[in-house]
Amino acid sequence: MGKLDGRVVVITGAARGQGEQEARLFAAEGARLLLGDVLDEQGAQVAEDIAKEAGADRVRYVRLDVGSEADWAAAVAAAKESFGRIDGLVNNAGILRFNELVSTPLEEFEQVIRVNQIGAFLGIKAVAPEIGAAGGGTIVNTSSYTGLTGMAFVGAYAATKAAIVGLTRVAALELAAKGIRVNAMCPGAVDTPMANPALLDPAGPSPEATEAMAELYRRVVPLGRAGQPAEVARLALFLTGPDSSYITGQPFVIDGGWMAGVSVL
Repeated sequence: MGKLDGRVVVITGAARGQGEQEARLFAAEGARLLLGDVLDEQGAQVAEDIAKEAGADRVRYVRLDVGSEADWAAAVAAAKESFGRIDGLVNNAGILRFNELVSTPLEEFEQVIRVNQIGAFLGIKAVAPEIGAAGGGTIVNTSSYTGLTGMAFVGAYAATKAAIVGLTRVAALELAAKGIRVNAMCPGAVDTPMANPALLDPAGPSPEATEAMAELYRRVVPLGRAGQPAEVARLALFLTGPDSSYITGQPFVIDGGWMAGVSVL
């Protein structure tokens, strides 16, 4: 028996990184999945891999631009067509841009807001009524360490992630009566292509770059390393499954101890 047997969960940004690992773990725990992303080739491949392991009737991939209300409506329709209902949502999709705040173009700031903040809002708006109609369930939003403490040169990202914490708390209050729990994950440094674009290079990051990044995390993270996407996926599983049945409205930090103290670079 898996922890998510019988559950139908929508996961955004499922083509790679944390979303991919959440999809694979949730499938292994018995969930049926509607996976969404704008990276169609990669997203379809993740769905195909899961279908081979769990069965073609257990997973479906759709193109989902989380900033598009029409795309959300189509995703909800696809999930209901394939699985009959929706019991859970993981708002994972997000983008990161590095820039000094006063040098950030308005267009760039708005782009980050559209994906990270508006995407989570539209996901809740589109999916929460379906979860309520199914008798209750869970929503897990992806915030960030930076949404709680701030970080230089990621102003747009930090602003949206702070907004997600507030959105999570309001949604938890408003949706509790419908049996819907809403929580947020706040990862620190996680070894994904978003945080480390060198991972997208077919040749991979250079040994020098890899060592420099590892040395940075040894200095600033008490546990001495970056997190792995699979570790974040396990937190998402906890917040989606029955083990967190009395938890709602909370941000969960998963950062190797980074926020526990101040490190000097």
